[in-house]
Amino acid sequence: MPQIAFDNSFAALPDRFYARLNPTPVAAPQLIRVNHSLASYLGLDPDKLESTDGLAMLAGNTVPAGAAPLAMAYAGHQFGGWSPQLGDGRAHLLGELIAPDGKRFDLQLKGSGPTPFSRMGDGRAALGPVLREYIVSEAMAALGVPTTRALAAVTTGEQVLREQGPLPGAVLTRVAASHIRVGTFQYHIAREDIDALRLLADHVIARHYPQITGEACYLDLLNAVIAAQAQLIARWMGLGFIHGVMNTDNMAIGGETIDYGPCAFMDTYHPDTVFSSIDQQGRYAYRNQPVLAQWNLAQLASSLLPLINADREAAIADAQAAIDAFPALYQTAWLIEFGRKLGLNEPVPADVDLINGLLDAMAQSEADFTQTFRALVEDDADTSLAPMIQAWRGQWQDRLAAQGSPLDAVQPGLRAANPAIIPRNHQVEAAIQAAYTGDFTPFHTLVEALRTPFDAAPDSPYRAAPKSTEIVHQTFCGT
Repeated sequence: MPQIAFDNSFAALPDRFYARLNPTPVAAPQLIRVNHSLASYLGLDPDKLESTDGLAMLAGNTVPAGAAPLAMAYAGHQFGGWSPQLGDGRAHLLGELIAPDGKRFDLQLKGSGPTPFSRMGDGRAALGPVLREYIVSEAMAALGVPTTRALAAVTTGEQVLREQGPLPGAVLTRVAASHIRVGTFQYHIAREDIDALRLLADHVIARHYPQITGEACYLDLLNAVIAAQAQLIARWMGLGFIHGVMNTDNMAIGGETIDYGPCAFMDTYHPDTVFSSIDQQGRYAYRNQPVLAQWNLAQLASSLLPLINADREAAIADAQAAIDAFPALYQTAWLIEFGRKLGLNEPVPADVDLINGLLDAMAQSEADFTQTFRALVEDDADTSLAPMIQAWRGQWQDRLAAQGSPLDAVQPGLRAANPAIIPRNHQVEAAIQAAYTGDFTPFHTLVEALRTPFDAAPDSPYRAAPKSTEIVHQTFCGT
């Protein structure tokens, strides 16, 4: 059995924060992949994870010494509708470990069997969603976006029943700074359990925001989470990433991207793009992500009111001011993000029009999001860009000249800010479909390519936009 020095702080909280139970064993687990670089970073031996004992742990068939398996309790707004009890319905937090650099991480199995929070579900995960989360979360990490990570994936030797019929089952081993969500706070405030709310807030401050001290610590916590989410959503927008299911139970307090379900990266740019099959009204469309982030954060603010100030009116005023600050924080982060993508050393408010001019031209030209930004640094940019974008390019070059930066001077920075490859939907889907036939080569090849998204060779097949017959119009949650 792999040796893991667990240091379990969440499990030390009272029992009303979780349900203690072990994962449900599976019939015949087989290893798909162990993330060697992540394992080594965490101080784990990847070879031991790939051993028979390691496979048993990754499948949930055995529980390692020192683990404290539990399913976390939380509530949440799902597409705006309130659910007072959600929780981990198919996941088990094995415990926490401290990496050699001193950072603390959760080790969780996803698809590891039913829990008291399963709500009639089977507690399992199908192979496709497990591979999608592995691919996309690891790509996001390589792109420099705060995210949960994939340590390993295994098949279970069992079938799961979904709308499309029986599918192979799988288990993902997920690593996160924590799995505490906005919905975790909502769970306790809905029960008017102020003691639990305070314990949770203190735990989060100690774990994620240890710089926060003093009498205003809970208001400072709210402000810190708001700032982290403003930065995170700006990063999503700069990559054309659409989460697809931005419910409050899918917003991590630590500022990481979490719960990759029907997520997708845009090919053709349009601000109203939606992929998620369950987002019928476009609530979580690309352009709406910052608006819904603020809405989610308002739910966190409401949950924290009893801690912010015993005087409810004063608490509401302080919380409202914090929430009202989000648009400006986000706009600043967005301007820096897109300014970096355009080589602007110190973007200023006037640059918003320049950036929006490009995005408008891209939408009207039905241009590919990733290819357009990458083309700005390519030698054939004068011929590869659509005419409307070519016309905009002159304004951009004038702006670079005004800051004293010829194009060749900003090209290294542009290459570092604009990926050549992303996990395109059709490539992810092709890897999943091949895996359903037992061929995991496309999955492994895609994962390897995405480890260096800024350095892909010009002839890399992963740079290609989908052909008309390859376009993926919808993505699915997998539950």
